[in-house]
Amino acid sequence: IRWTRCDIKSTSLLPNCLGKQTAAEAGAYEAWQVTDDGLITEGTSSNAWIVTNAGELVTRAPTSEILNGITRISILRIAKEEGIDFVERPFSQSEALSAREAFTTSATSFVTPVVQIDDKIIGDGSPGRLSKELMKHYENYTNTLSEL
Repeated sequence: IRWTRCDIKSTSLLPNCLGKQTAAEAGAYEAWQVTDDGLITEGTSSNAWIVTNAGELVTRAPTSEILNGITRISILRIAKEEGIDFVERPFSQSEALSAREAFTTSATSFVTPVVQIDDKIIGDGSPGRLSKELMKHYENYTNTLSEL
């Protein structure tokens, strides 16, 4: 139910707040927003990522349908520097449910593994290898920034 200019950070984020509240009431940390045709755009306060069973790191391209977060941009830069292949494209709910890994990124929660979506366990139910690797690289990156 979010408007069509998600790339603009504004104070008019009622749909995001309602989605976050719905997630919390269901015992979840975050909710991913889904288009009418079943494609995931972003979280209510984060960017959404999956790792497919083929090992493809996927996040949505920065269009007007997402807020292109600074943490998202940093993770893409880190992935490139580390030789981790990624693709920016839409992914569906069903693709997310069958993913090997999933995680979110945001300025306040950095890289956060997703181990369950709705009632479906993702991967083996624990943070995946690539998620943990990106968490480590991002932590190193932020520590370097704090030393400046």
